[in-house]
Amino acid sequence: MRFFVANDKWYTMQLISIKRETKLEDRFTPKMGLLHAKVTYIKKQFLSIPFKTLHKYRETYYGEVKDCDDCVLAK
Repeated sequence: MRFFVANDKWYTMQLISIKRETKLEDRFTPKMGLLHAKVTYIKKQFLSIPFKTLHKYRETYYGEVKDCDDCVLAK
């Protein structure tokens, strides 16, 4: 599907897109206790409505990138 824009360029409308979003969340690990981490979500969207999370990862204090599955969310 194509539509016309005022500056004489053609753009295509994408029905399915992928968006990356970073949030600051509280996580609990048995070794370190409560920690505040930047958690990045990669989500699939249909017409700008997110419907599936493809991947979640977090950045540690030392700059490493880890998967969120190894964090326990509750104490």
